[in-house]
Amino acid sequence: MNPTTPTTPTAPVAEGDGETTTADKAVTDTAGAKDTAERPGTAGRPDEEPTDRDTGGDTDAAEQDFDLGLDDDGSGKESAGLGTAAAAVVSAGLGIVSLTGAWSGRVAAERETLIGQIKTSSGGSAAQQISEIYGDAWHATALANGLFGLVALLVGIFVLVRPAFGAPSAHPQAGWVRAVAMGGIALGVIGVLISVGMYFDLIGALPTAAAATAGS
Repeated sequence: MNPTTPTTPTAPVAEGDGETTTADKAVTDTAGAKDTAERPGTAGRPDEEPTDRDTGGDTDAAEQDFDLGLDDDGSGKESAGLGTAAAAVVSAGLGIVSLTGAWSGRVAAERETLIGQIKTSSGGSAAQQISEIYGDAWHATALANGLFGLVALLVGIFVLVRPAFGAPSAHPQAGWVRAVAMGGIALGVIGVLISVGMYFDLIGALPTAAAATAGS
């Protein structure tokens, strides 16, 4: 009998090591996937916590819009102060107009003059011509100036009494605002008094036909 050649045994240990390494890797991957599944929303970033940048951006924008939509105390007070100052200046301006006259008053006077000329074109007494052509025109001018003076008076009074009816935290009025408002009230009162005197012929009464004939 020929002796059989002994076969070289394989290395089971090496194969066993390879199988063990593959199994360990599979277990590690399974554990990592399980850890990722337990923390939804953090896939790909297992070591990072969810931030407000990812989840609360819309909330921050909404809060910013809400803050911009509210008027803080400083803004409200500043707006109230500017409105009061503007009203005081308007009051003074209207008071000056009531004394010097306005374009609307001149237009009203010219209109009354034209109407008087039309009425007396077909004939009329001297007294009627004076009243229709000149008297009505002067009265219209006095009425227009008186209205400007009355508005100036009312606006100035509003500026002065507004803090008394406003909130306790209302913006305090500056000294010059009260001074300008008082000036507007004074001019308005003077303008109203002069307009009343002119309208009722208490100042500069209309001439009469007898006086005109005697003067000629």
